[in-house]
Amino acid sequence: MVLPILFLFCCFSATTGFGSERLINPKKLPMFVDDLPEIPTLSGFHGRHSKHLRLGMFLKTWKFHRDLPPTPVFAYGVSKDSATVPGPTIEAIHGISTYVTWENHLPDRHILPWDPTIPTAIPAGNRGIPTVVHLHGGITEPGSDGHATSWFTNGFKQKGPSWTNKTYHYNNHQHPGNLWYHDHAMGLTRVNLLAGLIGSYIIRHHHVEAPLRLPHGREFDHPLVVFDRSFLHNGSIFMNSTGNNPSIHPQWQPEYFGDVIVVNGKAWPRMTVQRRKYRFRIINASNARFFKFFFTNGLRFIHVGSDSAYLAKPVVSKAILLAPSEIADVVVDFSKSMIDTVILANGAAYPYPSGDPASEGNNKVMKFYISRKKEVETQRVPSKLIEYPKPKLSDASHTRYIAMYEYTSDIDEPIHLYINGKRYEAPVTEKPKVGSTEIWYVINLTEDNHPLHIHIGLLAALDQTELVRLEEFKDCMTKKKDAVKCKIEQHARGKRIKVSSHEKGWKNVYKMMPGYVTKILVRFSNIQSNASYPFDATAEPGYVYHCHILDHEDNEMMRPLKLVA
Repeated sequence: MVLPILFLFCCFSATTGFGSERLINPKKLPMFVDDLPEIPTLSGFHGRHSKHLRLGMFLKTWKFHRDLPPTPVFAYGVSKDSATVPGPTIEAIHGISTYVTWENHLPDRHILPWDPTIPTAIPAGNRGIPTVVHLHGGITEPGSDGHATSWFTNGFKQKGPSWTNKTYHYNNHQHPGNLWYHDHAMGLTRVNLLAGLIGSYIIRHHHVEAPLRLPHGREFDHPLVVFDRSFLHNGSIFMNSTGNNPSIHPQWQPEYFGDVIVVNGKAWPRMTVQRRKYRFRIINASNARFFKFFFTNGLRFIHVGSDSAYLAKPVVSKAILLAPSEIADVVVDFSKSMIDTVILANGAAYPYPSGDPASEGNNKVMKFYISRKKEVETQRVPSKLIEYPKPKLSDASHTRYIAMYEYTSDIDEPIHLYINGKRYEAPVTEKPKVGSTEIWYVINLTEDNHPLHIHIGLLAALDQTELVRLEEFKDCMTKKKDAVKCKIEQHARGKRIKVSSHEKGWKNVYKMMPGYVTKILVRFSNIQSNASYPFDATAEPGYVYHCHILDHEDNEMMRPLKLVA
């Protein structure tokens, strides 16, 4: 009887919409009535000198749609009044440090249901909301990486076991590109992000990027932070308060899917554009939803970067499949449109790849209104962008097998998900050397596509091979948890899938297909130079790697990663 009592205490609040409040039908909300907001920008530098920022997390209300009442959210900002969802875009300069003091101003009780039966940061007396900020894609010292157990509550009254310091140091010595920051507290990542704790971060390098002459400036270069939410009639964010195995996990569900698509804090927004090229840095900040973006009039995407790194040369595509946490850096030329309006649409099933097809509400993202006036634009996307060292197998000094498991209950519903059959708390087994490159064979034994994210590491996907006699291999892996002993070479013989051209560069996340072995090269060093990390990457509390479907990550699909000298 203890668990249900604890659950009631920790999981119910006035804004979760229990009782008489009803889920709003997205068909009742007209699309494309709100303008795309311009996300506020914070400079992370003073000229050629470092800068110290103070960013807080606040409980406030936010208008996601013209016809929705204000929604209680958690938002990042310099102050409560200026806090936004998503939070301000931090712009940094390569080689110049940015210091951020992340301040928790949140109340004692959460605005969403959470589940203490999964490994969760629970402060003493159950007072306060644990938070910690991870800079996704950042090559960052361990004490500033936002480790899941480095959480803290309002005013730093309570701290997690691996808490280090109030101010985080982002040295920005890595390659230029797109990152994003978000909460990473143990067992609470899915609810803290769902509440609004997300924001973009850009590292610029004028000497390297200026010659590319890509669209730039606030008018023509836009982060697009895309995510899904469901709402109640009172405006509150809806999250199911009953788990799929309620006798085991009272609240935890294997995936969260909302039926309203939000971009930069507005549901299905609209944007007026000129007949010229625009740059969009598209971040999938959803908990579990994959997006397959395409334009309804056939406009193309010109890929210039993937996740935090530029591509060697631009790649043109009709569609983009973007997993949770992935970033697509694209140029769109609206002068190619034969009509004056176009919808950015979504065609990805949920859960991906074998779930329900995209339906009304979640199959549209935003609408562009294109000016009829012809623009004189001589600018072209260059044929060459930024070339980093190509992934080479000969550089690898170690090989690892990483297996993804899902465990189910008697009613065939997921209970938890493990990596290599181990709980998060099990002793660390992945200990790469600083400066090394490794080959990882990632074996997906589940039915879901899992976006794998490796903190501090950069990865390059090489190929994906289908597993034959899959059930036989699964049975062996369930018993032995050893790919070599289960003779993986006899099973990894099926269809081989090549890596898409726009994903052949260095990335922070890659999509692990179900029933396949994905071969990746993982690099634990910079890619833009041979210089070593400007910090001690072997320090505590170390790093982690995990599935970036947040509901999976929170329920143990995460493992520690400890770099060694």
